[in-house]
Amino acid sequence: MEDSDLEQSRSPKRRRVNGDSHDTSRYSSPDELAASSDHEAAYIRRRSSNIPRDREPAGEDRRRSYDESLSDESPDELDHTIHTFYRDHRTRTRRESRDQSVSGRSLRSSGSSPWKPTRKERPLRYKQKLVLRGHKRGVAAVRFSPDGLLIASCSADTTIRIWDTASGKHLHTLEGHLAGISTIAWSPDSKTLASGSDDKSIRLWDVSTGKPYPVPLLGHHNYIYSIAFSPKGNMLVSGSYDEAVFLWDVRTARVMRSLPAHSDPVGGVDFIRDGTLIVSCAGDGLIRIWDTATGQCLRTLVHEDNAPVTSVRFSPNGKFVLAWTLDSCVRLWSYVEGKCLKTYQGHKNEKFSIAGTFGVYGDGDRAFVASGSEDSTLVIWDVPSKNIIQRLEGHEGVVLGVDTHPDSSLLVSGGLDATVRVWLRDDSEADDVEGPEEDLE
Repeated sequence: MEDSDLEQSRSPKRRRVNGDSHDTSRYSSPDELAASSDHEAAYIRRRSSNIPRDREPAGEDRRRSYDESLSDESPDELDHTIHTFYRDHRTRTRRESRDQSVSGRSLRSSGSSPWKPTRKERPLRYKQKLVLRGHKRGVAAVRFSPDGLLIASCSADTTIRIWDTASGKHLHTLEGHLAGISTIAWSPDSKTLASGSDDKSIRLWDVSTGKPYPVPLLGHHNYIYSIAFSPKGNMLVSGSYDEAVFLWDVRTARVMRSLPAHSDPVGGVDFIRDGTLIVSCAGDGLIRIWDTATGQCLRTLVHEDNAPVTSVRFSPNGKFVLAWTLDSCVRLWSYVEGKCLKTYQGHKNEKFSIAGTFGVYGDGDRAFVASGSEDSTLVIWDVPSKNIIQRLEGHEGVVLGVDTHPDSSLLVSGGLDATVRVWLRDDSEADDVEGPEEDLE
């Protein structure tokens, strides 16, 4: 499959948005809407509370791990808190905490490194397990369902395919969009899938039947690049080539709020784990943090290189933001301090909108970042040390999307070669032994 095939259908999404750069501060410049200390103080207070009920039309409680408020943990414990998040996701047990708020003081611990010293850990080994074929053109995004049982993939061929995680069996093909599909997102209960397309619409799908909901979400004036469900599943956020960020009421399929977010196409959006904040990024080089309840911009992050930002993701503990830029860098930000803490390099990303994910390894207390790359590989970094701990080969073109299974035992990837590949973690202590791979049509 040629790169040009995908670009013809979804070219603005995957081509470089802005090659210009100019000198700006390495640290965040306070947004014009949130320049005063009063706004920042209000922001910290809001971090400890839920969204008002009048903005929760679908009040049904969802999965525990998504709904849980942030605990009063130090940001010095990034690896530990990421592990705790995934552990709670697997066991679904409720942690008891008398203080659920995050204080400004704990987020601004001065003079200390944000991680513990690096120690020797078991090596990370992922091996290719399955190759899933069926898409006719490049695969733009792949996602595990929150319960880990299903994989969804979307493509420039205008379809979404649902696969069984364990066997790789193809279960459904979702058809209804009129143009290539750039983004997909699972609802927290794993029953609904949302998709955003170059046909300017967002559709919701019943995963059990493979049928679309009767009313699409209409309002954007251009291609839709990124979508994300709120932790309770009652809201959806979307970013588009029309430079806007929309907040949707899923139940009524109506726009709750339109944010004049950026001066270039919006490449990525995400909800924080308690739903109180939204992050967006764009080709203008800016990363913005928004208050979900008010729509106010609380912080603007910009790196001195001002490279276009194509994808963004909150860390599982909600204290950091991970951003992909078209200068072949992935950067980890403390959005409260407005500082870039880590820069991960070693992959190639100069042209396409590439995304990635967090995961855990070792004894479950070490965090990694995984990303696609334009050199046909998946690259995995250790979070504290920034070292590349594994490079996975198998794709035959640009790798656009990577996602982690809820327990990090599997990775899934998709790219311009029109395949979806599943990678299994080998926890054995033995030397690497190449195992058989299944190639499923």
